[in-house]
Amino acid sequence: MAMRNGDVSFWFADMGGLPAPRPPLDGDRQVDVCIIGAGFTGLWTAYYLKVAEPALSIAVVEKDFAGFGASGRNGGWCSGEFGWSRERYRDRAGVIAMESQLRATVEEVIRVAEAEGIAADIRRTELLTFACNPAQLSRLHSALAEARAWQVPRERFALIDAGAARARIRIAGAEGALVTRGVARVQPAKLVRGLAAAVERRGVVIHEQTAVTAIAPGCVTTDRGRITAGRIVIATEGFTARLPGRRRDLLPLNSALVVTEPLSNALWEEIGWRQHELLADNAHAYCYAQRTAGNRIAMGGRGVPYRFGSALDHRGKTQAATIADLRAILHRLLPQTKGLRLDHAWCGVLGVPRDWCAAVAFDPQSGIGRAGGYVGLGVSTTNLAGRTLAELLLDRRTERTGLPWVDHDTRLWEPEPLRWLGVMGMYRLYRRADRREARAGITRTSRLAALADRLTGH
Repeated sequence: MAMRNGDVSFWFADMGGLPAPRPPLDGDRQVDVCIIGAGFTGLWTAYYLKVAEPALSIAVVEKDFAGFGASGRNGGWCSGEFGWSRERYRDRAGVIAMESQLRATVEEVIRVAEAEGIAADIRRTELLTFACNPAQLSRLHSALAEARAWQVPRERFALIDAGAARARIRIAGAEGALVTRGVARVQPAKLVRGLAAAVERRGVVIHEQTAVTAIAPGCVTTDRGRITAGRIVIATEGFTARLPGRRRDLLPLNSALVVTEPLSNALWEEIGWRQHELLADNAHAYCYAQRTAGNRIAMGGRGVPYRFGSALDHRGKTQAATIADLRAILHRLLPQTKGLRLDHAWCGVLGVPRDWCAAVAFDPQSGIGRAGGYVGLGVSTTNLAGRTLAELLLDRRTERTGLPWVDHDTRLWEPEPLRWLGVMGMYRLYRRADRREARAGITRTSRLAALADRLTGH
């Protein structure tokens, strides 16, 4: 059987294929709230707005179909992680509170899924981040120490030695692993499609096949008509660069995945992975993986990290070299899989702000709100963003609306070719750093990685 490449993602193939699109906007209309983008951010915002104020009229406009972007293409990690530099928010107490809120999103996503009857293959589990050389192990120790310094509950993390790590998943060359508790595996397309159906049941109208051509206070112009609304939410994440005047707001960073054929019981016994843990390595150009509900391995990584001019892929199709790289990573970490067939490969983009820190904002004067820049942690973070945006739009002051990412702003990305050179240079340095750290006798993080971070502010 030939491997499928693109078709948005394996997750939709797992559901029987791409969904039939909802009808587009049919002429002008007026609503209380217009949300641009039918991914997790937009749909969570709509959901919590309707829970709080059922009488609100809400329209969601989407260029393709609900879940077409990162929400339907990601690795299925609902991890509640704080993945950004804590110091950049300049509010220690606020960061500690925000991190607590993010951890709680995992249970909140599960709660809503159960309440709304969304069957998304959700499984509570743990995240194992493996170190495969001494330099990677040193970084795991540093990450644990930083978490302790920022008052992360001790039960959240644990560092296990090589023997304990290999007893969980038999990763080749494992020298230890950081265990992150309180996470969940999901089938992301099932979750986003279920969430779209849930908001529709509450009266939200989703206009698919409707491209936004202009945004102004009180008005969203599309190729199908105009929507006037007192409040507007921009929830386009990695696709934000396609909006008029916003090409440099968020950088669309590419990530790609491959999925294997289903594994036999005998092969799972050889590998371990009995608890369906989320899996990562601690390389600079890291990978991420899950054991799917269908007993496949879905493995992701950066591939070609950025396309010049913030260009996007064509419906998830990725490069042959990227597929080869991901196959090599899979075989390096799990050599037991060398005889397995890859059934599907795909890619997508995630939104990266200039300081690599997520943000939520609402301007009462213009009536325009936005959220994004999750840097690959969107499955859980979008839930907190949606709750926060809903409260901001309703002018409610809560424990969320005072968090340090609210109204956090950064400068624009540099124009081309500077941003292409910067991002491509960063990942080239990361890969060289990983090769150096893999050499015998290297125990400390390569200086090339620090240079890469300085180059782009990572």
